[in-house]
Amino acid sequence: MATARRQVKRKQPEEKPDKNVFEFTEEGEKKELSGSEDEARADETPIVDKPAKKRPAADFVEEGAPCAVGNEVHSMLEKFGADISKVMQAKKKRLESLTKNYMKGSQQKLEQLWNNYHSQRQKMTQQYSQQVSSALQQWESEAQRAEEQEEKFNNLFRQQLKILQQARMVQNQKLKTVRELYELFVKNMEDMEKSHDAFLQGAQQELRKEMATLQKKILMDTVSHVTDSQLLEAIGQVGDSAGPCLFPQQQQEMATVRKSLQSMLF
Repeated sequence: MATARRQVKRKQPEEKPDKNVFEFTEEGEKKELSGSEDEARADETPIVDKPAKKRPAADFVEEGAPCAVGNEVHSMLEKFGADISKVMQAKKKRLESLTKNYMKGSQQKLEQLWNNYHSQRQKMTQQYSQQVSSALQQWESEAQRAEEQEEKFNNLFRQQLKILQQARMVQNQKLKTVRELYELFVKNMEDMEKSHDAFLQGAQQELRKEMATLQKKILMDTVSHVTDSQLLEAIGQVGDSAGPCLFPQQQQEMATVRKSLQSMLF
């Protein structure tokens, strides 16, 4: 009897870890799966009812059947372990199926999200690449046009510069020739004025000499041989013949000579 009680006492603490293990797995499943509480309770009901059979086992031990009680306890423990293993396997399978379903759904969602993201990104990259390529083509065409225009303007500028340089050279040459002609003209005018001045001075001197001799001759002729009327005619003829060849100053001198002669004669 004592040995049977000792065996029962020894075997009863061994049942607690199994219950704790079962409770731990049940709590873990409650944390991971919120919708399986009713099924877990339904699975736990036969496990909770089985330990009630231990009471008659203790009574049998007290009545004197230690071998039968030990075998019954052992069979109960085996059944309990088998039930626990079955429940654990069922829970494990259910958990695996739920995990697979969840993973499958999440994978499908991720694939769908990834496909949407990839398609949107590809679409955006295509649009951006098209816009960039069109902008680059426009920029290249505009740059090429600008280069062509710049080259044309450079050629025109060079041509205009060359024409201006040639025109400036021609103008410089013309100005040089005009300056030379002007200097030559001024020199010729100065030489001509000098020659005219010298000629006039000589002519004036000769005319004065001739006028002086003529006055003397006229006076002598008038006093000795000629009458008054003839003298006046001679003076007039001399004045008329010498008038076109005389300058204004000389004409004034001839006028004074005429007056003096008239005053002397009349």
